[in-house]
Formats: sequence, C-alpha cells, structure tokens
Amino acid sequence: MNYFVTAIGTDSGKTLVSSVLVEAWKADYWKPVQAGSPTDTDRVKELTENRYHYYPEAYYLKKPASPHDAAKEEGLEISLENISMPASQREHVIIEGAGGLMVPLNDKETMVDLIHHLQARVILVADLYLGSINHTMLSISKLIEERLPVEGILFNGPENPESESFIERHSPWPCLFKIRPQQEVTPEVIKELAQKFLNYGNTKS
Repeated sequence: MNYFVTAIGTDSGKTLVSSVLVEAWKADYWKPVQAGSPTDTDRVKELTENRYHYYPEAYYLKKPASPHDAAKEEGLEISLENISMPASQREHVIIEGAGGLMVPLNDKETMVDLIHHLQARVILVADLYLGSINHTMLSISKLIEERLPVEGILFNGPENPESESFIERHSPWPCLFKIRPQQEVTPEVIKELAQKFLNYGNTKS
C-alpha cells in the first residue's frame, strides 16, 4: 500500500511525519515534485539514516514556490503523465506532497489530482495554530468531496485539546498519532517517534 502525506498547509510537518512513517513501517520514500532546496528527500535520508530507498523526484524545480510557479520559471509545465509510481520492492511507499491539497501543479491540476493519479491512501497532517481548525475542516471536506481513501489524521504541534477534540469529533477518520514539539529532530528522535507511532496502534504487516 502506498500512502500520500498531505497537510492543511505549507510547513505543517509533512517531512517530519514522512520520516516517522518511513522508519515505523520500513517504507521507501518518494517526493514526486520538489520546489527549492535543500530537498525534502535529503532531509528524510538524514533522519532515517539512509536505510531505505529514496526515489528521485519526477520534477525537481529550483524556485522555492508553488510547483506551477516554479515550473513556469524554468519554462516547464508539470504533467501527470510524467509522474509514475516507482517500482518498490517494499510493501509501502511514503509519498510526500507539496503544500496542501489545492496547491496547483499546473493551470488546471492540483495535488488532489496527483493523489487520484497515484491511487494512494491519504494521511492528513494537521498542525495546531490559530485558524488551524478551519483549515483542517476545509481539507477534510475536500477529501470527502473527492472520495479519496484516507488512512487518518496526524496532529503535529503543541498540545491543544480543544482544537484536537473538535477535529476528532468531526472527522470521519481516526487520529493516527500526535507529535509534540521536539527540541531537536535527529535520527534518534525519529526512531523514538516511530516506536510511539507503532504503539499508538499503527502497525502494518
């Protein structure tokens, strides 16, 4: 099974969550579209001690911007036809998106279209900040509207019981895990988080 890690917005913690999932499920990793450097693939390699397979991007763009903007900067247009799932020998591949669900790939297609194209199950990362309830509920509504298969929601950020409980009550999917702020993110921290994630009941055979 392949899992697509998306989020309620940019800098929500997709790379952190992807690293935890790679470590916990002994999965391969793939970032189909990368805009800007250093790359998220390099960061995941650092955090998971380079023990898994990290597939090259279908599109590597220099400008740190929305993919459609970064592609235009280089005279390119991102096409779903040029993005194909890598042939992994492992049972799971963790696919990391760029930004949130409605981030444009080109003038017509968004991350939602990429998820449909790759036929992956969604993991939604919700960071916790003022306004995050609205952004999370809008993302949930879009996933329902698109009838995408969703594994669950993963919270990332300082504990916020009111926000978390409201979202959990109104989400049709379970909370998979809650990551609290770390003083430093190292391979050792990722291993600890991966074990806690598994203890939360997220084992995969």
